[in-house]
Amino acid sequence: MTMESSVRSLSDTLRRLNRLSETDVSQFRAARLKPLKNFGSNPGQLGAWSHVPVDVGRSPALVVVLHGCTQTAALFDACSGWSRLADDNGFVVLFPEQLRSNNANLCFNWFNPVDISRNSGEALSIWQMVEHMIKRHNVNPSRVFITGLSAGGAMANAMLAAYPEVFSAGTILSGLPYKAASTVPEAFDRMRGHGLPDGQTLRTNLRNASDHQGPWPRISIWHGAKDETVVLANAMAIVEQWRGVHGVGRRPTVTQQRGSGTLDTWKDASGRDVMELYSLPGMTHGIAIDTSAGYEKSGRFFLDVGLSSTIETALTWGLIKAPPARRMKTPVQAADGISSVIERALRAAGIIGSK
Repeated sequence: MTMESSVRSLSDTLRRLNRLSETDVSQFRAARLKPLKNFGSNPGQLGAWSHVPVDVGRSPALVVVLHGCTQTAALFDACSGWSRLADDNGFVVLFPEQLRSNNANLCFNWFNPVDISRNSGEALSIWQMVEHMIKRHNVNPSRVFITGLSAGGAMANAMLAAYPEVFSAGTILSGLPYKAASTVPEAFDRMRGHGLPDGQTLRTNLRNASDHQGPWPRISIWHGAKDETVVLANAMAIVEQWRGVHGVGRRPTVTQQRGSGTLDTWKDASGRDVMELYSLPGMTHGIAIDTSAGYEKSGRFFLDVGLSSTIETALTWGLIKAPPARRMKTPVQAADGISSVIERALRAAGIIGSK
């Protein structure tokens, strides 16, 4: 065998190792989620998956997780770690899933008025899933939460606006304000920060989404300052949208450093934390994770910045009482490490070239 064919064979092997590791992760995580069926009329024609731990609490909390474009529920769970965190802490997780028949890129239709209005389209489908989970698993209705990434973050914001009485809190990851666009071209403009509605319009859109008169959900916003897919202006627009119902001003009450980023917190007149913004200066488009905790895995749009949005969110919502200790790597993660070690050794030996 020639040196050239040896290198090609080794390179192919490394690629297969990496592909095998990714496949193992997908299969491992997919097995954790069970399909949710017969949850309602499902006017938005969405799919749904759930995870209920063996040791679930007597009246558990429910976390609704919305994936981003090009993603699936299983992939999002694989990298975000929500079901594993649920196993260790006894809460239930629901994963609505977009279908390609609704959106070719698997994006939730956060810009379509029919799909983000109360009692209509995808929003109603997600509400039906939530109601089904509450009844089926005796979920505590005062401990229902929602989070989502990108288009999923925008849809999470839409659910918080349209059904504020359902959710205690929500986390919007690299998302957009509610009702900022109504067509696909407008959606792309808003993602780039062009034509975002003014603060008063944003607040009116939120108020008009329902006839809610009670307390409003607590809002957490995470956004990378280097995000060129959904620019940071959208995070500031979400702050403008929600500060009215919470009765807070433009300036945060408290600002502090969190890892490499900044955490701004707004407190209402009673001193309760009602809104927060994590700004991550070095982060592009995606979700902030910290793989050292053992729950999350790096991947496309899952960015290891040393700060976990999953764990920080779970702490804020009272799902866990303390940050988890660093875990040992799983066999799947170890496979990734082995392939990396092999590749580094081959590069050091000059058998394959440097990147």
